[in-house]
Amino acid sequence: MTVETAAQAAYIVAALLFILSLAGLSRHETSRSGVALGICGMVIALAATIAGAASGLTTTGIVLLVAAMAIGAAIGLWRARIVEMTGMPELIAILHSFVGLAAVLVGWNGYLQVEANGAAAGEVAGSLLGIHHAEVSIGVIIGALTFTGSVVAFLKLSGRIDSSPMMLPGKNYLNLGAIAAFAVLTVLFVISPGLGLLIALTTVALLLGWHLVASIGGGDMPVVVSMLNSYSGWAAAASGFLLDNNLLIVTGALVGSSGAYLSYIMCQAMNRSFISVIAGGFGIEMASADAGDYGEHREITAADTAELLKDAKSVIITPGYGMAVAQAQYPVAELTRRLRERGVDVRFGIHPVAGRLPGHMNVLLAEAKVPYDIVLELDEINDDFPGTSVVLVIGANDTVNPAAIDDPASPIAGMPVLHVWEAEDVIVFKRSMAPGYAGVQNPLFFRDNSRMLFGDARQRVEEIVAAL
Repeated sequence: MTVETAAQAAYIVAALLFILSLAGLSRHETSRSGVALGICGMVIALAATIAGAASGLTTTGIVLLVAAMAIGAAIGLWRARIVEMTGMPELIAILHSFVGLAAVLVGWNGYLQVEANGAAAGEVAGSLLGIHHAEVSIGVIIGALTFTGSVVAFLKLSGRIDSSPMMLPGKNYLNLGAIAAFAVLTVLFVISPGLGLLIALTTVALLLGWHLVASIGGGDMPVVVSMLNSYSGWAAAASGFLLDNNLLIVTGALVGSSGAYLSYIMCQAMNRSFISVIAGGFGIEMASADAGDYGEHREITAADTAELLKDAKSVIITPGYGMAVAQAQYPVAELTRRLRERGVDVRFGIHPVAGRLPGHMNVLLAEAKVPYDIVLELDEINDDFPGTSVVLVIGANDTVNPAAIDDPASPIAGMPVLHVWEAEDVIVFKRSMAPGYAGVQNPLFFRDNSRMLFGDARQRVEEIVAAL
C-alpha cells in the first residue's frame, strides 16, 4: 500500500469519526463520547496529512512542519486550560477567524503557485485552469469575510467595542454593492487572473465581513457566532478543493452545513429571518436604556428569598450570561439539590440563545452536575410558568423580557421569550438595573410579582443555600 493510498484510507476513517462525533454531540448523555471521537478523528487526519506531506519534503521542511504543529498545539492547550467559560464565546469567535485567514492564505498560495508562475501554469490547462481561478476567488472571498467578521464578533463579545449595531447610511445598499462587486471581480479573475484583481477581491471581502457583523446588535450575537462557524466550515471546504484534500472538503461541508442548520434553528427561536442573518441586515438600532417609565422596582434579601423557597411547591430557574460571569453554576446546583431534598419540584428553563453561544447554559449546568432530565428548553417549559410558585432569574435579561410580546416597537419584538412573569413570584438576580446585552430595558423588573436581588449571583445563591 502506497503512502497516498494509506492517507486516503485514513481520511475516510477520520471523516466517519467526525460524523459520529456530531451525532454524539447532539445529546447531553453522549456528548463526552462525541468529543472523544472528534479528537480521535483529528489525530488520525493530522497523522495522515503529515505522513503524506513528509514524503515530498526535505529534512528542513519536515522540521519546519513539526515545529509549526508543536507551536500551534502548545498555544491551543494553553488557551484551553486557562479560558473561563465566560470567555468561551470570544475564544470560539477568534478561532473561527484563524480558519478564515488560513483559507485566504491558501487561496493566495494557489494563485502564486499557478497563475503567477508561468512554468507551473502548464500543469493546469484549459477548462481546469478556469475552475482553479474560480476556486481561488471563492476561497479568498469566504475566508476573508470569515476572518474580519470573526474578529468583530470577538471584539464585541469581549467588550472591546460597543455591542450596539453600526448603522451606516444605506448599509443594505453597501452590502448589495459588495456582492455585485464580488460577482464582477470573480468573473474578471476567472477570465484573466491578475494580482490587482485578487487584491481587490480580498479587500472587498475583508470590508464586507467587518460591516456584516458590525451591523448586528449584541442581542443577536449567539446567532452570529453560529453563522461564523458555518462560514469557517465553507472556508475550509474551499481550501480543500485548492489543496486537493478530500478530508478538508468533507469536514468543511459538515461544519458548514451543521452550523447553517443550527443558525436556522436559532433564528426561529428568535423570530429572525435566516436570510437576513446571512446578509447582516437584522441589526437594528437599540432603544435607549432609560426609555419608558415603568415605575419603581422592589428589592428582596437572600434570607427572604430562602423563606419564599421553603414554602414553594415548584421552582423554575432561568439562567443567563450573568450566571456564567459570576460562575454561580455550582451553588445553583447545590441549591437545586437542597430544594429537591425538601420535595420541591425544581427545573431549569433554557432559552436557545441564553449566554453568548449556543448551549452555553447547558454546558455550565452539566459542568456543575445538574441532572439532564430537569434542564428543559423554552418550548418544553413555557406552558408551566402559570403553575409555578417561584422563578429564579439568575443573570438572564433579554430572554425573559415581556417587551418582546407586549411592545411592537421594541428591538426584540417578536422574539420568543420565557414567560417567567406568569409565575406567582419572580426573583431576579442582577448586579444593577442596567439593561441587558441587547440594550433594552426590561419591564419585568417593575412588575408587582417581581423582586430584585442585587449583588454577585454566586454570593447571593450561597447565602440562600446557607439560609436553607
